[in-house]
Amino acid sequence: MKFWSLLIVAWMPILEVLLIGSVAALLATSYINILSPEARKHVNKIVFAVFVPALSFTCLAESVTLKDLISWWFMPVNLAITFSIGVALGWIAAKIIIPGSHLQSLVIACCSGGNWGTLPLIIVPALCSEPGSPFQKASDCDSKGLSYVSLSLALGNIFIWTHNYCVIERSAKIHKGRFMKNSDLSKIRDADLESSEASCYVVTEEDKGNYETLLPPSTKADFEEQKSKNDTSVDAITNSRGRFQEIWNIFKKNAEDIMEFLLTPPTIAAFIGLFVGVIPTLKSLITVEDAPLRVIQSSLKILANAAIPCTILILGGNLTKGIQRSALKPLVVVAITVIRYVFLPICGIGVVTGADKLGFLPESPLFKYVLLIQFTVPPAMSIGTIAQLFEVGEEECSVIFFWTYLIAAVALTVWSMVYMSILF
Repeated sequence: MKFWSLLIVAWMPILEVLLIGSVAALLATSYINILSPEARKHVNKIVFAVFVPALSFTCLAESVTLKDLISWWFMPVNLAITFSIGVALGWIAAKIIIPGSHLQSLVIACCSGGNWGTLPLIIVPALCSEPGSPFQKASDCDSKGLSYVSLSLALGNIFIWTHNYCVIERSAKIHKGRFMKNSDLSKIRDADLESSEASCYVVTEEDKGNYETLLPPSTKADFEEQKSKNDTSVDAITNSRGRFQEIWNIFKKNAEDIMEFLLTPPTIAAFIGLFVGVIPTLKSLITVEDAPLRVIQSSLKILANAAIPCTILILGGNLTKGIQRSALKPLVVVAITVIRYVFLPICGIGVVTGADKLGFLPESPLFKYVLLIQFTVPPAMSIGTIAQLFEVGEEECSVIFFWTYLIAAVALTVWSMVYMSILF
């Protein structure tokens, strides 16, 4: 394709997102305040629990077969490679920049966890319907494209809600632990200073051998309390069975938390859709034209049509939080942007091209495009949810999202042109 044709095809889906997102940002301002934080929260719940699951199920159940699923085996491998490279580059960037102990995990998460569901969910159907698009030649472009993206969304959640969840949780605990420790030490110093100024001690010959009498009253009480705690700690350490039970309870709680986030409505719907798609009997009952239960599929399609516009509105409204001032180093945003939009796409071209030459990929340009886009998307919005959950780096996360999603408009256009020139 010619340069200008590629530019128009690549730019139009991004332009659509920018226009709708701008409307959402305007509605989210304090002057209009229709998409207020509370309103976005409620709409987001509906999208998360109803619209996106409906879209995932209808696309996968209708277009996926067992043969397709087997031929798509490289997608989870591709996501794992994307994630691993992002973790490595994010760790290197965090060590060089030193953004702060509580932000190192956020940098790693933003470099590794991409928006593998929401943005491709918008871009891929738009590319299929755009006049002059090379993908438009395939009659099943729209349904197949949404199937690829739905599977990408389900698999991506597993990576984000396991590794990134644990990394940010650990960082939050360390940061809060240091904060509490410094706060407690400051209180002890102030108390000791006040006690020493208010009291004087006379040490007799009898007291010289008793070091406890050399302590001021407040510190003596603290000493007794600390001594009692130490005795308790010694008993706890000696009791190996109790220690094992404590570790097991912590592990069990963390596993339950992760499974709760892994088993989200979109993920569950995607796996149910795959299950229906690969079993011909179930597929003939629900998805075909004369199926006895076709009303289920048609009803879910009506709900699915609301997923993409509502998602863009929420995305545009949420990014307005990043306009506020923050103490975040500009170098942090630059590092994440360079990793996500320079290093990862270059690695993606090498990985996907190599896999194609080795015969690992099906003969579908759209499937290869989705694999390449997985290396190019901005950080996942779920990272902001995790940061909010542990109350660490929320303000910084909003700033990172604002700039990375703003730059994504240009980066995705440029890289889409490159990818289509390679594929066609």
